[in-house]
Amino acid sequence: MLHFRWSAALVLCSSAFLAIMPTHAQQQDARSLVQSIVTNELRADANDHSHWMFRDVDKVRGKTTVKLVVQTPEGDLSKTLEMNGQPLTPQQQEADRQKMHQFVTDPVVRQKQKQSHEQDDRKAAAMTKMLPDAFLWTKTGESGDETTLDFKPNPKFNPPTREARVFAAMKGTMVVNTKQKRIKSLKGTLIRNVDFGFGLLGKLQKGGTFNVERQNIGEDVWEITSTHIHIHGHALIFKSIDEEQDEETSDYK
Repeated sequence: MLHFRWSAALVLCSSAFLAIMPTHAQQQDARSLVQSIVTNELRADANDHSHWMFRDVDKVRGKTTVKLVVQTPEGDLSKTLEMNGQPLTPQQQEADRQKMHQFVTDPVVRQKQKQSHEQDDRKAAAMTKMLPDAFLWTKTGESGDETTLDFKPNPKFNPPTREARVFAAMKGTMVVNTKQKRIKSLKGTLIRNVDFGFGLLGKLQKGGTFNVERQNIGEDVWEITSTHIHIHGHALIFKSIDEEQDEETSDYK
């Protein structure tokens, strides 16, 4: 949105500012693009019933775990390959075998994981639907089939959930593939503190960041291949929130 500074300098330079600042029509054009991308993303996700095997490298709070993951209709079966750059000890290998055996033989374990994944999928879909309205959008670049858009919080948006409150306090950049109408990357920074229960139930600190990268892994299926989350705060007065996660996936088959 335009920000007017009541001064003689602005009057003298108004034509230059108007030439570079996004107009309402430009914002509407950018929002329409985002809406079309979101509609296609949700449709593609609903129609995707494929399953893949891939390599997962996950670093959380200084601990790095490498796994081979196999997706199934009832959840993900994973085999740990190494931890902190070292192969598993015999004891760790046995514990990992027991974990895999339990997944294969115990339907309750599979059901719990399936329900957890379905809940995550519902939350992800809900957040995706909010993209056009939660932010004000501006096109900032185009290159081939890719368009870059900047976003900032929409002051008229009323976040319906706690997750949405965090989401709507971000500004950042989204890159989309306009040919396939898919999101390629989403990067954001928390531009203000987010309090829950006046800060008593929780508080996330300004400056936290997230960076998600996606790729077409084949058959027009797009998967998240890189996730970097760095958010800090506290919850329930005593418990700290120290979300430091860096995850990379590759070798999709």
